[in-house]
Amino acid sequence: MKRKKTLFTAAILASSLIFTACASEPDENGGNDNQSPDNNAENSGESASGDLRIGIVSDPVSLDPHGANENVSNSINNTIYDGLVYQDENMEIQPALAESLEQIEDTVWEAKIREGVTFHDGSELNAEVVKMSLDRVRDEEVASPVGFLFGMITDVSVVDDFTVHIETEFPFAPLPAHLAHTGGSIISPELVEASYEAMENGDNPFSAANDSPSGTGYFQFDEHVSGEYVRLVKNEDYWAEEEAGVNSVTFNVIPEDLTRIGELETGGIHITYPVNPSDVDRVENADGTSIQQVSSSRMEYLGFNTEVEPFDDPRVRQALHMAINKEDMVDGVLNDLGTVAHGPLAPDVLGYSEDIDYIEHNLEAARELLAEAGYPDGFETTILTDDERQRQDIAQLIQHQLSEIGVEVDIDMTEFGTYLERAQQGETEMFLGSWGTVTMDGDYGLYAVFHSDNKGVPGNRSFIENERIDELLDQARQETDQDIRLDLYEEVQNELAEESPYAYLFFPDLNAGVRDEVEGFWQYPSGFYFLRDVTLND
Repeated sequence: MKRKKTLFTAAILASSLIFTACASEPDENGGNDNQSPDNNAENSGESASGDLRIGIVSDPVSLDPHGANENVSNSINNTIYDGLVYQDENMEIQPALAESLEQIEDTVWEAKIREGVTFHDGSELNAEVVKMSLDRVRDEEVASPVGFLFGMITDVSVVDDFTVHIETEFPFAPLPAHLAHTGGSIISPELVEASYEAMENGDNPFSAANDSPSGTGYFQFDEHVSGEYVRLVKNEDYWAEEEAGVNSVTFNVIPEDLTRIGELETGGIHITYPVNPSDVDRVENADGTSIQQVSSSRMEYLGFNTEVEPFDDPRVRQALHMAINKEDMVDGVLNDLGTVAHGPLAPDVLGYSEDIDYIEHNLEAARELLAEAGYPDGFETTILTDDERQRQDIAQLIQHQLSEIGVEVDIDMTEFGTYLERAQQGETEMFLGSWGTVTMDGDYGLYAVFHSDNKGVPGNRSFIENERIDELLDQARQETDQDIRLDLYEEVQNELAEESPYAYLFFPDLNAGVRDEVEGFWQYPSGFYFLRDVTLND
């Protein structure tokens, strides 16, 4: 077997975190038109080994790290921008633009900012620039889709040229993990100003970055042809000793799964993600390619819009949840490359519990609940999904399983960008979705998805509103005693079993297809990847 699987263990964040940076720390082609100019080494001025080529399923939603929260955008933006800190391969917090991050009071964190760091546009990094970014991502008028990550921050103050204090409304131990998220990236002050100018002109605040993104990352922007590719080149003036291991990286937009596999096999691309479980054996058995597999913190789910009939009745939601045979789904769709989800948190995430209440597969009980809710003969409904092949397979299986209790499902399939917009706006009845707990902490996996403050774009796409759930989630993020936090998260998950805003389906293993000449590639449990250490050995 050529498959390599990485397992992650949840990192338990202490209430006080102190670190100091060391000197060495960041211390198809067959007919496909979506090619970058450098896909053919004969047409490139640099060697093929200098250009890392990655097959992606869609265009990034935004090249502004404050303007998107989906895997493609995060994976690309993670290379262009840096945050104060980042998570390494072991999910441990490491210094980045902050040489140190220390909790100096229960609600105050002090960050010492690196000196001598410049952005790709030549702007200089200092404390004021850090404040500009952290203020901007929290600005309600900007309406960042990742703003929820920093809602507990009440103030960012400049102490001196290279020191900032970050004040929180309450003690919040996971703050470093939130700052490590791509949404915590520090962007060029010129880009911040351009985004506000765009807003004044009635434009999207994130449009400026789509034309000329500027961070301090190990890659910098070169070219973006919408629907075809994004090309980045190595930042020759990167502040850290550990620079990018390749000269450039090109993200080729190849929506068709089998086309990406064909490109991987012929060397047109070096990496493709995701690889559907049905294609894993093909990649493993091909010459020069293998599968890299990561245990996932990403929950795949069937979502119910709780604001529309009949899904405003929790009995209906529970009934449909009961009708889904998750074991058959993991076996038939994933080829056993995943884990059944009984709750919203993966086993490696802080807050996971084996003792929570959960809904079991029971067709008879499902029929009884539907009858009790006034639907003895079932009803007709629609499930929204994007056009990714595995999602289509899941939708068809759910369509079949729900028909066993009289619920007739029409599948509404659209491209990813349209799907995402409709789900965020609540233009759904049922929908297939996923949520990765990037920080590996229950606050991210629960608060963003189920708190009523986060309806729509931030993550609560079931539009669930439950006072008790809100209260428990608020308590948990303010609690400093970790045992009490765990008890609160357990109670939240029990309340969610009653409400069933989502039918949790599974945690898929993350399968990336990688050519043998690639070294140093790895993925986070949420799905996006880390490219700084990648090298190509032809």
